[in-house]
Amino acid sequence: MLIYVSGGVRSGKSAWAQQRAKELTAQPVYIATAKIWDEDFRMRVQRHQDERGPEWTTFEAYRDLHLLPLKGRIAVIDCVTLWLTNFFMDHENNIDLSLADFKKEIDQLCSIDATFIIISNELGMGMHADTEIGRKFADLQGWANQYVAARAEEAVFMVSGLPLHLKK
Repeated sequence: MLIYVSGGVRSGKSAWAQQRAKELTAQPVYIATAKIWDEDFRMRVQRHQDERGPEWTTFEAYRDLHLLPLKGRIAVIDCVTLWLTNFFMDHENNIDLSLADFKKEIDQLCSIDATFIIISNELGMGMHADTEIGRKFADLQGWANQYVAARAEEAVFMVSGLPLHLKK
């Protein structure tokens, strides 16, 4: 099962996803997809870690999430934006290769008997990026979000901490 949670920065996506996971199981899994690139980001990661209790199993995975021991588990994947960044950098900003690899990973996850709550950001709702690479990444993010939402059994859009159910 795939549950897709999207929204803007600080819209409540992670809190909602984590609460939903804890409603589904007493032993949820958290999959962090980011690389820590500076001290500010390290502090943001620490804040996320501090919000989770000892009941969480945490995996840090750059790619190949389908290789993690997830069968029968409820797992929060946080987040598509940072996960996509890994593909985008590995493929030297090539949108087509990045999107193809991302879709392949989503398909591989969907073949596992598990529930995934996948968090993403809606980048295209704000101002357009002022650089070519920024615009390319925003396009990639939009297409990736559409793919996950289409595969999901449930889709939620978070606004100001409130869930708007798009698909149930």
